[in-house]
Amino acid sequence: MTAPDAAPAASSDSPALDEARAAAPAESYGRLFWRFLHFGLLAWGGPVAQIAMIRRELVDEERWITPAHFERVFAVYQVLPGPEAHELCVYFGMRARGRIGGLLAGLGFMLPGFVLMFALSWAYVRFGAGAAVFATMFYGTQPAIAAAVVRAVHRIGAPVLRDRWAWAVAVAGALGQLAGAPFLLTLPTLGLAYVLGRRGRTAAAAGVVVFVVIGATVLLARDGLALVTGAEIAGRSAGADASASPSLAALFGSGLRTGLLTFGGAYTAIPFLQRDAAGAGGWMTADEFLDGLALGGILPAPLIIFGTFVGFVGGGPLGALALTVGIFLPAFAFTLVAHDPLERLVGRPGLHDFLQGVTAAVVGLIAVAAVVLVRAAIHDAWTLAIALAALVVLYRWHAKLAILVVVVGGAAAGWLVREALARG
Repeated sequence: MTAPDAAPAASSDSPALDEARAAAPAESYGRLFWRFLHFGLLAWGGPVAQIAMIRRELVDEERWITPAHFERVFAVYQVLPGPEAHELCVYFGMRARGRIGGLLAGLGFMLPGFVLMFALSWAYVRFGAGAAVFATMFYGTQPAIAAAVVRAVHRIGAPVLRDRWAWAVAVAGALGQLAGAPFLLTLPTLGLAYVLGRRGRTAAAAGVVVFVVIGATVLLARDGLALVTGAEIAGRSAGADASASPSLAALFGSGLRTGLLTFGGAYTAIPFLQRDAAGAGGWMTADEFLDGLALGGILPAPLIIFGTFVGFVGGGPLGALALTVGIFLPAFAFTLVAHDPLERLVGRPGLHDFLQGVTAAVVGLIAVAAVVLVRAAIHDAWTLAIALAALVVLYRWHAKLAILVVVVGGAAAGWLVREALARG
């Protein structure tokens, strides 16, 4: 996860005095909700920009808590799943007006993105992806988003894959993803393997990794050596049963699993939702999944809001609500119910190692998801060119709005290409 932009803040020579002076203002529920709704309306540029905005106003300017306290709180959310900016809003709301305040702050922050994504999802389903305006737009945005996912694999993986055990866990996680092994089994198992490896228990760690690899290989062999032929990936990317209609409970469960397992940023949500929604027996195709990611990339919201689109395609308005509630429920619950014990727990090295191992395994999952999405997005030489151009921009330009610019630029490039092809 990324740290917020640092900003100087006035401070006395006494940390204890700073803590005593810092306090959240007494605000009405309505004013508190409006404050965080305002944050949500300005939530462009991804988590770094969102967290910097929250810190600047509430810590550096209004001093709800001290900068040192903010760093401790932020450390908690760096090791927990879920969107950090949203969790910080819930935390600050709880500081101001208790649990009701935390609930209102979290709802205010996510509401603009949810409403906009809900409206776009309705238009997408109502008029169809084949409508001229959507077909033209997504022709260019799909390869741009695929490039963003590839970049995210590198960005998330670079600080995580720093030793041989992290690489071993990532490879095992990728094989588990290919084999269709349950996330709730492979991720904690590989997290344990990483802890054992870091503590010098080489034989035990290697045994756990080999166990996962052998299990994945057996599953792959049973399914026709999909690791070699790519048949299993192709079947999933095509959305073999895209007409399936999941129940509201299934959509909520999919969102809840995603919310509980999203480590290292919103891109880590992709493989979990992708397997449920666009995998074998899912309710949408890989193209539709890419369309949802593209829409999420242009909204003032955490990218994970694309889950609203996934739920809408699967179950209409109630499906969108069910999956969104599932995704964001852990982000509310961790803060409203368990923030204080988690803050005490977060300093334990064993927990850090375990979560580092889980994150390494998730990097392997995202790498497989990236392959699937790239295959679905690249249709011809033009889409390949758009994807490569987007990748160059994302590697060379690190502005806060880079993803937004790449998605909009991809849409513009796709429109120009489609117009040129139509005239030619």
